[in-house]
Amino acid sequence: QRDNDPRRAEMLKRLIEPFVLRRVKTDPEIIRDLPDKLENRQFCNLSKEQASLYEAVVREVEQRLGSAEGINRQGLILATLTRLKQICNHPAQFLHDGSIFANDRSPKLERLCDMLGDVIAEGESALVFTQFAEVGGQLEKHLRAHLDCPVFYLHGAVPAARRERMIAEFQDPETGPGVFLLSLRAGGVGITLTKANHVFHFDRWWNPAVEDQATDRAFRIGQRKNVFVHKFITLGTLEERIDKLIEEKKQVASLIVGNDESWLTRLDNDTFKQLIALNQMAVLEG
Repeated sequence: QRDNDPRRAEMLKRLIEPFVLRRVKTDPEIIRDLPDKLENRQFCNLSKEQASLYEAVVREVEQRLGSAEGINRQGLILATLTRLKQICNHPAQFLHDGSIFANDRSPKLERLCDMLGDVIAEGESALVFTQFAEVGGQLEKHLRAHLDCPVFYLHGAVPAARRERMIAEFQDPETGPGVFLLSLRAGGVGITLTKANHVFHFDRWWNPAVEDQATDRAFRIGQRKNVFVHKFITLGTLEERIDKLIEEKKQVASLIVGNDESWLTRLDNDTFKQLIALNQMAVLEG
């Protein structure tokens, strides 16, 4: 419940094990024609640059939290969640300074590129979801430069006609293996992308139902392959702790998790500070 200590998790075990794999059970009466869906968590470290930025934001919010009340407190918490998630993605996303979007600044980005390279090398295709339009644009440029395959990016500003052309081209067997980037809100519902059998959640939307809807762009009628869902989590940060909270409460998730992150604003100050505190064990050396 609310008094759960999110730091109880065995950090050493997660640092040793690159991911945890589990089979997601589904109702065979409803989707008997679908292949299996397999979820895994990709645990990533922070770079030293990311850790420094993360700690600075945590110190700032700790100083302001005591005097914040009502709607101002809610706004402070939501803004803090956004800023910390940006840092976990990549320093360039948080800094907005035009600095280089390079793998060596973000172990999460490096892991994504490595895994996508393996997917394409196996002749398979992938979807990559992010809730941030700006990082989607950066990912599009970065992946086009680093992967030898078509890369598409669907976000809210894409006109309907172009959206349909992108989907048709991606789905076309003649196109070859590819990567389809999607903003979670624009691409999370209403489209079919069954050519992909890998789904990457680069950053997390803390509502399991929303993420499942996004995954179902690939895991739906017409899918012939097993679908692998990769959820990226930065160790020692709010990403790891919120994921653990949701997993612990998944049976009653609908009671505690709404369509957005406002449920986190109901945490008391001490619990919120524990949630966002950085565990230095997870910082990448060098």
